[in-house]
Amino acid sequence: MKSVLDHNSADAAKSKHASSETSLLQHAQGVASGLSPLMMKAIRTAATVTLGTHGRRKAGPGDTFWQFRQYMSGNAVQTIDWRQSAKTDQIYVREREWDAAQTSSIWCDMSPSMQYRSRKDSESKAERAALLALALSSLLISGGEKIHFHGSASSKQRIPSIASTGRLALEHMTYCLTRALRGPGEESLPELNVPLPQHVSAILFSDFLVSPAKIESIVRTMAANRATGHLIQILDPAEETFPFRGRIRFSGLENEGSTVIQRTEDIKNQYQRRLNNHRITLEAVIRDIGWTYITHRTDQPPQMALMALHNVLSGETYDHRN
Repeated sequence: MKSVLDHNSADAAKSKHASSETSLLQHAQGVASGLSPLMMKAIRTAATVTLGTHGRRKAGPGDTFWQFRQYMSGNAVQTIDWRQSAKTDQIYVREREWDAAQTSSIWCDMSPSMQYRSRKDSESKAERAALLALALSSLLISGGEKIHFHGSASSKQRIPSIASTGRLALEHMTYCLTRALRGPGEESLPELNVPLPQHVSAILFSDFLVSPAKIESIVRTMAANRATGHLIQILDPAEETFPFRGRIRFSGLENEGSTVIQRTEDIKNQYQRRLNNHRITLEAVIRDIGWTYITHRTDQPPQMALMALHNVLSGETYDHRN
């Protein structure tokens, strides 16, 4: 009798265990179904970077002195400590300890031109910008930091200027970006009528195919509020390689009109020189202000841009041409 009871008890335990597993799976599926595809993709992208890099644990914007270290190419001149450098033959920069909870102000260009994609099966520039913004926010929030999603004045859904953290911040940001991707588009540079927190790290995602002088005006205004910053230029591969041939009509996505080029291959070199000169000018402006500049193409893995951005946020140097 005892062996039969033991056997029945074992069966009951197995059944209860299987029921618990089914319940847990159903709960997990319910939780997962509540996440948008964009948010799920962003979290997966962030996870690949989290496993491969260290977090922002030491150097960074803050009020507490951390250490002196030797000056390296790419460091802002403003960080040089001339008194310490005068004591030796080396040039030293002063690093401050990263505050416990920093704030990053994130903005994504959702203008009509960002909807461009050269292939139907590829992401648009706006979709890649949204993915990178969410993945970066996931990384920052995991490190205990706050995010401030910088909305534009034309948005029907106004974005609160209060910095926030946790999953609710990601969900709110996902909702706003998803609406923006489905909408008609917004202006191509952020409005500055929303006050930014002090010592904020401003992160702007765009193709930045506008006048460098206009970009400089925006960046200098932010820098005047003691903001450090990073520009991530996102382009479609066709915008960089110009693979077109023959007679093609090019239509602007922001009411610029259309132009017919009879032999597009004849203007390829001229186009690429103009794009390269635009980048050189933009990089010079950004570096002069002390910000960083990263380039990314939508045919590259998003982890490449996220890793580069995560590294510069950690205090490491980065050459956008690599």
